[in-house]
Amino acid sequence: MIVLISNDDGIGANGLRFLIDRMRSVVPDAEIYAVAPDGPRSGQSSAITVNQPLSIITHPDYNGAKMFSVTGTPVDCVKLAMHAIVPRTPDLMLSGVNHGSNAGNSNIYSGTMGAAMEACMIGIPAIGFSLLDFRPDADFGPTAPSMERIIRSVIKCGLPEDVCLNVNMPAGCEPQGIKVTTSGRGRWTEEYADYVDPFGRKFYWLTGRYIDMALDDSAADSYWLSRGYVTVTPIRPDQTAGETIAGLSPIFD
Repeated sequence: MIVLISNDDGIGANGLRFLIDRMRSVVPDAEIYAVAPDGPRSGQSSAITVNQPLSIITHPDYNGAKMFSVTGTPVDCVKLAMHAIVPRTPDLMLSGVNHGSNAGNSNIYSGTMGAAMEACMIGIPAIGFSLLDFRPDADFGPTAPSMERIIRSVIKCGLPEDVCLNVNMPAGCEPQGIKVTTSGRGRWTEEYADYVDPFGRKFYWLTGRYIDMALDDSAADSYWLSRGYVTVTPIRPDQTAGETIAGLSPIFD
């Protein structure tokens, strides 16, 4: 079995190694290739590098996994892995474990999910994992049984065509269980803080506050995460709102 693993926090992130360990526990003899950015690339979504060359750097193996970094985005990592690193199409692609939530609208911005969706478009079963803890030294330990259960289930049962999984996990507790959910609705407000540099020039720093609009929606990921559950949200790279086509078509006739 060949497994490709990537992330958006970079080759040195603890979450990447934790994910390698989980995969190794599930399939001890898997051939694992970890191909991650050479530094943090959060918020890169499905960005690709088009105007500069990319390099691949080889790193020492970790827990039997072959380790590589790429001077680009998470999606660049998947594309270059397919082009120059993995010997054939992987049987499974895992992304993460992300340091921080990718629930709700955050999955649109997420480099973690960008990598998973790129693999999905290639036809590889893909799962993105995120822990609701942004700290570099976040404790991933309590999530291990849930992660391994999800990985085993996908290996055994597969995934629907053109669907990948966005898995978010609560921090600081033993998860209460696993729920399959929708992406919770929400929006960001007060997104930038204004500053002035020593030369009197204005600059802006991304900040903001997330307003969760699904706190009472028992179908949504944020509802169950707030209650200590791991959430599994099926995601499609194809964002076509197909159900609206029939209604929209007459207005353009």
